[in-house]
Amino acid sequence: MLELAEKKFREKQYREAEKILNRVLNLHSINSKANELLSYIHGNRGNHYLAITFLEKATREVDCSAEAHYYYGKMLLSRSLHWEAIESFKKAIEKVGNFFEALHEIGTAYAFLEDHQNALAYYQKCQILKKDSPQLNYNLAKIYEELKQYSEANKYYDIAINLHPKYLEAIINKGNLLAELDRPEDAIKYFNIALKVKSDCQIFYDKANTLLSLNSYAEAIDCFKHAISIKPDYQEAWVNMGLVLQLCNKNSEAMNCYEQALKINDKKVEPLINRGYLHIKLRNFEKATMDFKKILEIDETVEWIYGDLFHTELKLCMWNNLKRKKNYIENQVSFEKKIINAFSLLVISNNLKLIQKNTEIFAKKNPSKDLFVPFIKKERKKIRIGYYSADLRNHAVGYLMAGLFEQHNRDQFELIAFSFGPRTNDGMRQRLEKAFDQFIEVGNISDKEVAKLSRELDIAIAVDLMGFSGESKTGIFAYRAAPIQVNYLGYPGTMGASYIDYIVADPILIPPEFQDFYTEKVIYLPYSYQVNDRKREISDRKFSRAEVGLPEKGFIFCCFNNNYKILPEIFDIWMRLLQTVDHSVLWLLEDNSAAAKNLKSEAMQRGINPERLVFAQRLPSAEHLARHALADLFIDTFPYNAHTTASDALWAGLPLVTLQGDSFASRVASSLLSAIGLPELITHTHQEYESLAIELAMNPQKLASLKQKLINNRMTTPLFDTNQYTKHLENAYLQMYERYQANLLPENIYVKDIKKYD
Repeated sequence: MLELAEKKFREKQYREAEKILNRVLNLHSINSKANELLSYIHGNRGNHYLAITFLEKATREVDCSAEAHYYYGKMLLSRSLHWEAIESFKKAIEKVGNFFEALHEIGTAYAFLEDHQNALAYYQKCQILKKDSPQLNYNLAKIYEELKQYSEANKYYDIAINLHPKYLEAIINKGNLLAELDRPEDAIKYFNIALKVKSDCQIFYDKANTLLSLNSYAEAIDCFKHAISIKPDYQEAWVNMGLVLQLCNKNSEAMNCYEQALKINDKKVEPLINRGYLHIKLRNFEKATMDFKKILEIDETVEWIYGDLFHTELKLCMWNNLKRKKNYIENQVSFEKKIINAFSLLVISNNLKLIQKNTEIFAKKNPSKDLFVPFIKKERKKIRIGYYSADLRNHAVGYLMAGLFEQHNRDQFELIAFSFGPRTNDGMRQRLEKAFDQFIEVGNISDKEVAKLSRELDIAIAVDLMGFSGESKTGIFAYRAAPIQVNYLGYPGTMGASYIDYIVADPILIPPEFQDFYTEKVIYLPYSYQVNDRKREISDRKFSRAEVGLPEKGFIFCCFNNNYKILPEIFDIWMRLLQTVDHSVLWLLEDNSAAAKNLKSEAMQRGINPERLVFAQRLPSAEHLARHALADLFIDTFPYNAHTTASDALWAGLPLVTLQGDSFASRVASSLLSAIGLPELITHTHQEYESLAIELAMNPQKLASLKQKLINNRMTTPLFDTNQYTKHLENAYLQMYERYQANLLPENIYVKDIKKYD
């Protein structure tokens, strides 16, 4: 009867075969072949439960065929019973030896279980039996990719594609691997091949993201649009297209993309993250806080967002539960959590160890990606220095550095600017363009391409003027733009990155006992680290108190620092100053109207009439400097001091009281005051700070004496001596370069004073 059943089965007369097989099993309940055939019949009908039941019975018997074990394994796989499936496939192999399909399925099961070594071992056994299987070579490529053996992965993707030129998955994976290996141009070639096989939204999306890495924004937008035309609810494409439009400063179009993405699914955090950052860019800080809060409601583990929310609230001077939030952030950093970006922690912490740890965590966002091409030392008449910034325009960096760029010794140095900020045509931009031997716009090329260009131009010293501030591009330095790389001016602290060799400082900013908290070697300039332009213009406009909203009489305390630097402990002192000094007012910069409103509310809670807080609007630099004449005393923030705003005040003849801490950011004003010969205005405790401010406000003769000393020192001390500062910095550059030429590792450099000041 069994032979007749098999004949009917081969003839696809399944009903007849089933009847005969049931009779066989009635007579002989143990019959592996009958159970096996019944399993195939039920499987053919789509009755998988019965199919697997009969196969399970068949595989219990010693005489069960290899095929039965194999198909039972396949059914177990379909039910995600991977370990049981592996055992069944092994039994099939025991029956017949080299069973290619069973070996291949074991490899695939191990791959699913992420046991990559076992998966590789079984795929390699398959290779001995059959080398021309596109599927096998594709699976081998994927395993090698998981094992980070990328050259092998590339090789097997190529074999799979050669065997099957329209093997879409292999072509796409090859493209994505090349993109991951930072070979975007090669990746795009494969995406184009894939698109010829199939016009698919995922391929357009992958190609768009790769184009984005090349800063090919217009082409990337076009690909995202193609992806969306195929799949209108493709949320990721909407989000990334918004990001590209945002990079192109097409902010309203970018906002629309994020809105479209949120209509598709408002529980996804990516569009909220991007929209939040766009709100910050557009200075819609209150809307940004709403987005960041919603993100944390959806997923409180999203990296960096808690810190971004906290910093945005500081911009608004929203101090509710500030101490609790600060303690939480510091605790999370101590456990190496990605909670707050490097810059934002500087605003609230004076703890050098904590700052260093957090910066090192943040620096890993852009790990070292050296191009692995050795630098060739060349004999050059001039040392080529590259300055990299988004702020080479009407910006604090431009105001401070213009004189230095102009006074660099052109017999020794060749200067090249790499500008990646907005292309402006303001007066400072025009001045800076003339100060460089080459002024190159690199905003539309990738970090890797900027690094390559720097190498082609033989930049010896790459100076990062931004660090982790503003629209920085630390990826340029992660790729090693130059053999010597320097953190200078724009970021007040260590960058915690292995690819930055030196930090420019002075003995006040980084005393020897603090060196261990900086990953860079320290360049010690003899006076202040901060360069200043002696040509900075102060407008001859005479402001009246009335026109800037100040009372006609009374002492004017002022602080033109960014509002996010104002913290409650310092604000408490300021309010006590107003209580102590009759008819005094506090003159602050109005960064945004919400912050002004919140500060007035905080003043009222401390018993101070909010009208005693006066807010200054932003003015062009020369006029801003001129209006300092109306103030009596600049009072500093802590732990993030006045930096450019401090030198503004001193250049304009306004004394400044500062509070010095341990962090770089909390010692900058001390550095400036020391360099201009006014160390008596440096305090070391909150009590000292408050007492000195009150003393100067209540003692007109002492304050007048200090103002006169400041006026006398302005042009006779190091702080505003641009020419001597430039020579000191050039001396540091020469020492760095000589160490590099001599194959010596970076070391702390102490620049000697070349001019003695009284």
